[in-house]
Amino acid sequence: MKKIDLITGFLGSGKTTFIKLYAKYLVAKGEKVCILENDFGAVNVDMMLLKDMRSDNLELEMVAGGCDKDCHKRRFKTKLIAMGMEDYTRIIVEPSGIFDVDEFFDALYEEPLCNWYEIGNVIAIADGKIDKEMSESAKSMFASEIAQAGKVILSKVSLCSEEDILQTKTYIQDALNYVNCSRDLSEDYIIKDWSYLTEEDFDAICNASYRRESFIKRTYDENDSFTSLCFLEKNLTKGKVEGIVTGLFNNSEYGKVIRVKGFYKNNDCWEQINVTKNQVLIDKLPEGQDVIIVIGENLNETKISNLMDS
Repeated sequence: MKKIDLITGFLGSGKTTFIKLYAKYLVAKGEKVCILENDFGAVNVDMMLLKDMRSDNLELEMVAGGCDKDCHKRRFKTKLIAMGMEDYTRIIVEPSGIFDVDEFFDALYEEPLCNWYEIGNVIAIADGKIDKEMSESAKSMFASEIAQAGKVILSKVSLCSEEDILQTKTYIQDALNYVNCSRDLSEDYIIKDWSYLTEEDFDAICNASYRRESFIKRTYDENDSFTSLCFLEKNLTKGKVEGIVTGLFNNSEYGKVIRVKGFYKNNDCWEQINVTKNQVLIDKLPEGQDVIIVIGENLNETKISNLMDS
């Protein structure tokens, strides 16, 4: 049977960066890997960031977004059925940062997928400087992603103080308590600068497995609360993008912006931008696509569109 891993984590936590490291480890171990990007957005920026990893032993697939929740579930299952016919030994699923982990388990427990796939690991990535001002909906979603993970890996540790790490761990435990999950995570963290992860660390991650914990799902409709807005072919300059990002994160009239990501041309070079409340990352890339994606809660699409066009 093929092993299938889920790498989950809230928006901007660093899932794609971790997957690059994890997939490299698995390929070196002789696995034939496929990374499945399972995002709800119409344009998958993260898949573009993984393109240079393609090789004889590593492939990329995508579940197209831009549809309702039930349609997306069907597309996810259909894609896994098709991939079951291939000779991959390991599938890595990277979902949106807004994802109900139970959807993963439900799909894998149904026929025919249960005959082809064995759930390997559920690994949760959490920002070492976590946003402690999450809404109730976001906190509930975040807790559900953490609760069933075999390991919780903190990201951006090199940028964190000991107090930051302590506050993050406290917030994570508070989030679990908020959904009435009694799990104690104290033995299940990996807290280390990812540049120094060893083969022994990855061996432990690769054997993390998963947990089936009980917790309360708070009642809300994530489709009404969380929104992903995609802006294509705006021909934005670097200065314009930086101004837009500053406005989005500092003006409540646009809604609660959680993450901004995408690409823009800076002279003749492509740059990727990835912004959360606590961090701005800009990297040069050999290729990209003229797209900016804004993700958040209760976003005002009209005002954000006007900002993009101003």
